[in-house]
Amino acid sequence: MSALPALRPVGETESAIRQAPHNMEAEQALLGAILVNNEAFYRVADFLNAKHFYDPLHQKIYETIASLVRSGKLATPITVKTFLDPSLDIGGLTPTQYLGRLAGEATTIINSEDYGRSIYDLAIRRDLIQIGETMVNVAYDAPVDLPPREQIEDAERSLFTLAETGRYDGGFQRFTDAIARAMDMAGQAYQRDGKLSGISTGLRDLDKTLGGMQPSDLVVLAGRPAMGKTSLATNIAFNIAKAYRFEVEADGNHKTTNGGIVGFFSLEMSADQLATRIVAEQAQISSYKIRRGDIHEEEFYRLSEAAREIQQTPFYIDDTGGLSISQLTARARRLKRQRGLDFLVVDYLQLLSGSGKNNQNRVQELTEITTGLKALAKELNVPVLALSQLSRQVESRDDKRPQLADLRESGSIEQDADAVLFVFREEYYLQSREPKPGTEEHIKWRDEMARLHGKAEVIIGKQRHGPTGTVTLQFDANVTRFSDLAEEDHLPQRLE
Repeated sequence: MSALPALRPVGETESAIRQAPHNMEAEQALLGAILVNNEAFYRVADFLNAKHFYDPLHQKIYETIASLVRSGKLATPITVKTFLDPSLDIGGLTPTQYLGRLAGEATTIINSEDYGRSIYDLAIRRDLIQIGETMVNVAYDAPVDLPPREQIEDAERSLFTLAETGRYDGGFQRFTDAIARAMDMAGQAYQRDGKLSGISTGLRDLDKTLGGMQPSDLVVLAGRPAMGKTSLATNIAFNIAKAYRFEVEADGNHKTTNGGIVGFFSLEMSADQLATRIVAEQAQISSYKIRRGDIHEEEFYRLSEAAREIQQTPFYIDDTGGLSISQLTARARRLKRQRGLDFLVVDYLQLLSGSGKNNQNRVQELTEITTGLKALAKELNVPVLALSQLSRQVESRDDKRPQLADLRESGSIEQDADAVLFVFREEYYLQSREPKPGTEEHIKWRDEMARLHGKAEVIIGKQRHGPTGTVTLQFDANVTRFSDLAEEDHLPQRLE
């Protein structure tokens, strides 16, 4: 039998100097294998789409085969020809003749996956060429109001989407697919230690209420200065990184089985300061003593051991100040692509800037930031923990416990967040109201200080997927560490 005719996509001429990467023979061999044995389709269906074929006719044939097989029908040259234009001339062959030749010269089912991978890889290379050409053309003809930084971010966004193999293509999806993923999540939660559907924070009572940190959720952690919100965020982030475990899948990729890879945007504190705080917390030594060098030999040994352990954890810090939301998004995508990413922290919201279009309106700018962070959480499919300042109106009330209305500058924080947590330490406010020593009020004050000493409240002001309420934690101010209450001090959670 003579060789199959070499097809040339519409619009391509013999005089073309460089053709986009493709392998017409591989496409023909794969389609022929599927037409002979429909089982071959299932070997490539999870990664190969019609758009990955170079030739438009092959795209149409594969799309028709996929529709037939998925509807439980047989895909053969006879059933497929019905969906092709009978007047089509394919190198001197009719569609019926061409389909017959595909099936007649088919490769074996054993090779179908290899051919599919080859077709897929060539499609990715064509996409890379297109991204490169777009970069060159835009760079040559860029409008005045498009700075190079924005073009870099656009290119990184395109590369990230390509690297994620179409995971974020968007559009409608079958509800049955979503149901299947929900059941998988429930099964994993049932089998996981702690029975959590999300990533464990390392804090037992907080996990019970939140179910862990959920993928694609934006969680806002707010509080007044000195309440310990950065400490709590750091504790949670390091607990997650410390618990990181993975398994290697068949394709060589790492699948996280516990904990996670953490990215931490520290817009207020330097990486060195953050590292000192984490080492101090893990070694149970005051960071103040570390900065002064006021430690003895045994403490220095503990410090060295803690530092050695911390170096093994997948914890990445970006301490660049003055980032815009678009810059932060681009860097998070890059980390996900290069190192992996399971949990992201932003400290804190009000130090981010918008695109520059809303510089005169801080409320609109913050709306852009929170909307961008929520979109980033969905795109990367990771929990994003964003810290936020509270307005000063908290200080003017007798009851200093924060409320949703205290979120600074924009209602969009409450609107975009899946959960809003407030850190509150009544001990901090009470110690500044010490009565005159020796009085009856002073005795009551001391008793109240003893009751509140080392305790902090995490108030869940909003939770889209669960109850609101209050969780009480232990807080050691010397080493800035939040932990679970000891069993004898444990108070029931107040849920609403």
